[in-house]
Amino acid sequence: MKPVTNTNPLANLNLPDLPPGPPEKGTPGSPQRLWKMGRVTLQRETAHRGGKTVIVIKDFATHLPVTVIENIAKRVRSACGCGGTVKDKRIEIQGDQPAKIRAVLEAEGFEVRGIK
Repeated sequence: MKPVTNTNPLANLNLPDLPPGPPEKGTPGSPQRLWKMGRVTLQRETAHRGGKTVIVIKDFATHLPVTVIENIAKRVRSACGCGGTVKDKRIEIQGDQPAKIRAVLEAEGFEVRGIK
């Protein structure tokens, strides 16, 4: 029996007159390709935190899974250079940096409401 070296039947096909395919939109791993991001709200909180300020990102669309929200929290934390956490589909970012948070969220495709 002869060994099979090329299992792709279209490997030798040469079609130089074909137009190029459609351009790719966004990066392959970005959540924007998979989900419509929707609207979120920014809220400044200091209650029950020992006087420390946190910015809460809330009101995520119900169809977004927690994994997407966790990835967005990671991007926001790295852009702000601070800590934070995800609790009950809400992102809590330590510190008072609403402008940086707003910029990251808008770059991800969210419509941002709340504090400016």
